[in-house]
Amino acid sequence: MDYSLRELECFTAVAEELSFTRAAAKLHLAQPPLSRHVRALEDKLGAPLFERAARRVTLTPAGALFQEQTRGILPQLRQAGEATRRFAAGQTARLRLGFVSAVHGPELTEVLLRFRQRQPAVQVIVQDGLPAELLGGLVRGTLDGAFVGLRPVERAPGLVYQSWRTEPLAAFVPAGHRLAARREVALAELAGEPLVAVAHEAAPAFAAFVRARCGAAGFRPRIVAESSRAQAVVVMVAAGGGIALLPSSLARIAGGGAVVVPLRRAPGVTHVFARAVHAETGSVRSFLAVLAGLPRSGKARDEEHEMARSEAEPLTRERRSHRR
Repeated sequence: MDYSLRELECFTAVAEELSFTRAAAKLHLAQPPLSRHVRALEDKLGAPLFERAARRVTLTPAGALFQEQTRGILPQLRQAGEATRRFAAGQTARLRLGFVSAVHGPELTEVLLRFRQRQPAVQVIVQDGLPAELLGGLVRGTLDGAFVGLRPVERAPGLVYQSWRTEPLAAFVPAGHRLAARREVALAELAGEPLVAVAHEAAPAFAAFVRARCGAAGFRPRIVAESSRAQAVVVMVAAGGGIALLPSSLARIAGGGAVVVPLRRAPGVTHVFARAVHAETGSVRSFLAVLAGLPRSGKARDEEHEMARSEAEPLTRERRSHRR
């Protein structure tokens, strides 16, 4: 663009008012500078934009075309400026969230609806991804927060986690399997059974959680197939590929080929919301308040307190290093 924003403002004012006098008053500008800006724009474009008569100003065909082509530029620039000012003041009109597909369900929808009721002016942009992808987005600043499933085993610098929901682990069994008719099953009874699982590379925290629970029950899981997505694991169960240990809420996608059998004394799967500690906007704080207001079990509260204690010391050291 070889013309200035001021020149565009002067042209637009004259085109709307069809009067140099009224346009100058509208822009709080003297008429001679206004005329110079319009003349400069016409010289740069190589075409007259106005027909000037003693008592009348009209657009030339070239001027009418230029007005049509540039009509949305100034409003868009004003909106961009206002959005930037709100962002700088911690009142961004956008909240970028990520989630792992395993938590996509009524509970997540309820959280988003509660936030919408609390902050109707904020645009919420959501995307799904694997935990590593979402954590990378938080580190790079392309996401404001993410529902990453279980708390990562390896801590990413500058990220903190808040638990928001705990649900039981359950056994997903092929419909024709001998355990499908059971009201509940002990985890130890799955020793030796072929298991299908979420791949460690895709969800290392959940994969480690399942292996640890199996180890506590006295056996090493015999995993025969893996997938990067929990939904695909459920499909493999329905196809007779094996038994899966998954969060019980995935029962909503089990269909007729898979039966969800509760585990006796089922371990709790605690899902966390991750965010960057040094990039907290007003919208993020409001979203955290919604999460904090969700009903949760005593076990979930205890796990969150333990999580906060474990994070406090390294986070304090990080803040001290920033001050230095």
